[in-house]
Amino acid sequence: MAMALEMVVEMPYFEKTSFRIKGKIFATLNSKEYRACVRLSEIDQSTFCSFDASVIYPVPNKWGKFGWTLINLKKIRKSMCEDILNTAYNTVIEIKKKK
Repeated sequence: MAMALEMVVEMPYFEKTSFRIKGKIFATLNSKEYRACVRLSEIDQSTFCSFDASVIYPVPNKWGKFGWTLINLKKIRKSMCEDILNTAYNTVIEIKKKK
């Protein structure tokens, strides 16, 4: 799904796979744990996480306060996963524009 977005590059990131736009990570995939991590704005993170804390939840440390959000890939619906990936992609593009 992430690779279907415009200009996305897939690269290794430690033991995971990262998906980047203009050099910045917007999502990582941990296939061993069936989990993805995405970068969201504070508002988007709050909105998506209100769905179900066992499916979508902030990273449980300082990174979570910066919008990094975990997704349980065994439990999430495909349509919601697509929405989150698109949101993360656009979030990172907006961050890049501000710099």
